[in-house]
Amino acid sequence: MSLVLDPAAQDLLFREARTANTFTDEPVTDEQVQAIYDLVKYGPTAFNQSPLRITLVRSPEARERLVRHMAEGNQPKTASAPLVAILSADNEFHEELPQLFPHFPQAKDAFFSERPVREGAATLNAALQAAYFIIGVRAAGLAAGPMTGLDFDGVRKEFLDDDHTPLMVVNIGRPGPDSWFPRSPRLAYDEVVTTV
Repeated sequence: MSLVLDPAAQDLLFREARTANTFTDEPVTDEQVQAIYDLVKYGPTAFNQSPLRITLVRSPEARERLVRHMAEGNQPKTASAPLVAILSADNEFHEELPQLFPHFPQAKDAFFSERPVREGAATLNAALQAAYFIIGVRAAGLAAGPMTGLDFDGVRKEFLDDDHTPLMVVNIGRPGPDSWFPRSPRLAYDEVVTTV
């Protein structure tokens, strides 16, 4: 059985896509980011929580502050990418549930009144949305360089607040020279899928 998605789109989003390590200096515009968000906001989350929050790091001063919190090997990539996004989970997402889940507005208090429950739900669902975001960056014809090699507590204190948990930093732009590492192996279907 073949996939419905055009093979060129399959390649763009998955087969040919890689984590970019270098970028050109072509800017990433606010319009591009808006188009990415307007696509990926439709990806499903439990109760339509939508807890992902995106902090765009554009100014040189903010970039310098962020680079200090990146692992040494990630610092040059973050310093030179045209745009950097901090993806975080909003642990107070439940405040938006009456709007986002209008057919059951009581979900806010019925399921998410306790902070530890919210943090677990926010982390899981924002991680799903982070994956959608990366696919959206690729759909825009850009390359993404997602990274978790960073001082999470430092990034939270520098850019967020106690209600937001950083998940990753994503460098965004057009791939530069020697941008890709060789494709790493993947597990085979029968190594991953079990039928019971």
